[in-house]
Amino acid sequence: MQIRLKAPKPSIAYRRAGIVTAVAVATAFSPVVVADAYAFKIFGINIFGKDDADANQVPDPIHYDVTLTTDAIDPDLKEALENSSRLVSDKEQPVSGDLGVVVKARDDRERLIAALYEKARYGGVVTITIGGRNIDDLPPNPTFDRSRPVPVTVSVAAGPVFHVREVQFGGDAANRNPADYDLQSGASAGSLTIIKAGDKIVEQLKSDGRPLAKLTTRKVVADHRTDSVDVVLAADGGPVAPIGSVGVTGSKAVRADFIERYSRINKGDRYSPEALRKAGERLRALGVFSSVTIHEAEELAGDGSLPMTIEVSEGKQRYFGVGAQYSTIDGLGVNGYWGHRNLFGAAEGLRVEGAVGRLGDATGIGDLDFSAGVTFTKPGAFVPSATLIASVLAKTENPDAYNATLVTASLGLAYELNDQDTITGAGEVSWEKDDDAFGNNTYLTFAAPFRFDRDARDNKLDPTSGYRAMAKITPSYEAYNGTFFSAFEGSVSGYYGLGAEDRIVLAGKVSAGFLLGADNLENIPATRRFFAGGGGSVRGYGYQEISPYNAAGEATGGASYMTASFETRLKITDTIGIVPFLDVGVVSADVAPDFSDIRAGAGIGLRYATPFGPIRLDFAVPLNKFEGGTSYGIYAGIGQSF
Repeated sequence: MQIRLKAPKPSIAYRRAGIVTAVAVATAFSPVVVADAYAFKIFGINIFGKDDADANQVPDPIHYDVTLTTDAIDPDLKEALENSSRLVSDKEQPVSGDLGVVVKARDDRERLIAALYEKARYGGVVTITIGGRNIDDLPPNPTFDRSRPVPVTVSVAAGPVFHVREVQFGGDAANRNPADYDLQSGASAGSLTIIKAGDKIVEQLKSDGRPLAKLTTRKVVADHRTDSVDVVLAADGGPVAPIGSVGVTGSKAVRADFIERYSRINKGDRYSPEALRKAGERLRALGVFSSVTIHEAEELAGDGSLPMTIEVSEGKQRYFGVGAQYSTIDGLGVNGYWGHRNLFGAAEGLRVEGAVGRLGDATGIGDLDFSAGVTFTKPGAFVPSATLIASVLAKTENPDAYNATLVTASLGLAYELNDQDTITGAGEVSWEKDDDAFGNNTYLTFAAPFRFDRDARDNKLDPTSGYRAMAKITPSYEAYNGTFFSAFEGSVSGYYGLGAEDRIVLAGKVSAGFLLGADNLENIPATRRFFAGGGGSVRGYGYQEISPYNAAGEATGGASYMTASFETRLKITDTIGIVPFLDVGVVSADVAPDFSDIRAGAGIGLRYATPFGPIRLDFAVPLNKFEGGTSYGIYAGIGQSF
């Protein structure tokens, strides 16, 4: 038997045992309330409830009952069959008319056969009856008894597993090793494995700079006497061709010349599918486009190059949002922001934001937390790989360790070395007035932070493999006291998935830092000393609670720190997970950390998967809390904790 295979196309921290309720309202959030329907949606995704506004719009609705049975013993195959059946997954939804049941059943048979082929079951048989009659025996316009849901039965005889017997590669795919494509003799002959092998051959040919590469033959012959499969794959690579002219369509407010330049698809460059994929990701990351598609010409130009067209659809350029949070310890906090994603036509970003905290908890205006800031970004500054970042931030902070008022201005440049590595350099000046363990002091600090980031994670919001590393040095000069000091910081986090679907992920992070020139901490602003504790470091402790303390029991901040976090991320369902974790940390007054006073917190978290990252809720307790200190902490946010 010959078988044709078709290729498928910012966290909210709960501190000091306080409970916080956070409410955010933004243009991207859309609660839905409809008569006879209830739902709450974020970014168009139902978080809870049902939205039945369209439930009664099916013409001539008919309900059915479905029963799916199989003789398969393999649990993975059973699950695959159940997941493939639209009759099963949509059983609560009516179909349109008597013929609608038949159409759905015939589509289901094709889907179930495809599921069998994916599991190398080429001898499987799918039988579907409606109202007791085989769908192949039904008349063109059947009618069913509507006094009750129409009974539908699906029976799947799985058949044996077929294995690869012989593989032939032809054309420009010749002389390749079948084992490199999981097609070695004796291997399971699943249809997806064969399809992926053909796709991989074409992708490899295209990666050699041959954009017109295509598969010319994909033939699969199943021998039911030996339960084996012979495979023939042949490909035509076509000529080697560079990238030709690059056009842009769909641009309106964003300049076409900027889009072409920022994509880094340059005429004359070597053709590469990976480069085109990265160009699309790069443009989408700007946030100004709702969609980006890069079209390749179907044939070469007269000069032997391949023309390209970048098609974009622009999204909303302005955005705004407001939010609020409440803590039984810190009172009410409100914040808001406004932004523009395309200020001058080249995706320049402007964001204005402000916040007020400790409302209802502060004894006076001076105890409130205020912040206001403006940030300007210009992607593609000077060269396509560089982004200019300028910001001014004014704020007051009133954690337990200190009260600070500061204004900071910064101008920097981020440069992408490659897809994983970015370096950032900046110059900044900060004026700060503190009231802390060292009394009332004023500082004027000039700094030149330089940072290197490597991000090799497979997913930025919910990684299952890879790692992320950061190293930062911040030479500084405090003018009022004439103090030179430098902060050195680094961190590395790693992720390792277990199982075929990474249902268990082991995650760990280690961070450390120290101050040189910090012989007298009083000469260094409080916001530049080291503290730990809270959702970003050691959960279970209050925000910045981990610190050296003076004889009066006042936190002074430290000259060095080290923290580590370990998590086991367990998927219970496709959307719900639990995360046991352990955090440890130490902050010392000396340049070398004093590990005799390590603080540890342990807890468990809940994760709810969404298209924009997991929603996170963590509960932690300190294992060796400070006297009179925090008894537990609750932390919430979007994205994993690290």
